[in-house]
Amino acid sequence: MSDPRILVYSRTTGYRHASIPAGVEAFRRLGAEHGLDVTATEDPDELTRGLPGSRAVVFLSTSGDVLTDEGRAALRGFVADGGGFVGVHAASTTEYGWPWFGETLVGTVFDGHPDLQPGVVSVEDRDHPATAHLGERWEFTDEWYNFATNPRERVRVLAAADESTYTGGRMGADHPLVWCHERAGGRSFYTALGHSDECFSDPDFTRHLLGGLRWAACLPADGA
Repeated sequence: MSDPRILVYSRTTGYRHASIPAGVEAFRRLGAEHGLDVTATEDPDELTRGLPGSRAVVFLSTSGDVLTDEGRAALRGFVADGGGFVGVHAASTTEYGWPWFGETLVGTVFDGHPDLQPGVVSVEDRDHPATAHLGERWEFTDEWYNFATNPRERVRVLAAADESTYTGGRMGADHPLVWCHERAGGRSFYTALGHSDECFSDPDFTRHLLGGLRWAACLPADGA
């Protein structure tokens, strides 16, 4: 039996995160270690061709308009048929002109961030493979994304930003940062974390990504 296929897509037409190569390498490493066939691309045509037969697609700090019309139709059909979606960090800055992507698939859209700085992630739900390994408070350094709307009523929030631990938060006491849902057909997981190269060498963060990916792809935990 072949390994489950995962597509990692990192095309940008807006701001480009310097950490994208580190993120691609992290997903390749996770694939090698956990029996996943990981393909990375920035070619929208290759993405469209590769979606059939894949278990999940990862949008890794994509930004701006990154899909063709054919790609949009393929992605929507892929998720409607049960395919998994994982959005990492700037995925919420992607396809602003396509409400299905930002509001339905991701859950909400990016609305600015303060300077990179340390803060605390408040882990609300540890009954999920992306957060089960974390304590209630997770010290992290990131950009602490603000969002245009609070997605809580539409998604299952796994972790939130504690705005009292950094400066520049604009969402108040309820600031979701990591969430998942199944509103689009297949499973969708989003984490706002992942700005810097250092994130992708952090064992807690890479385990966070692996858990979100395995959940979105409907794959059992290792050893199950």
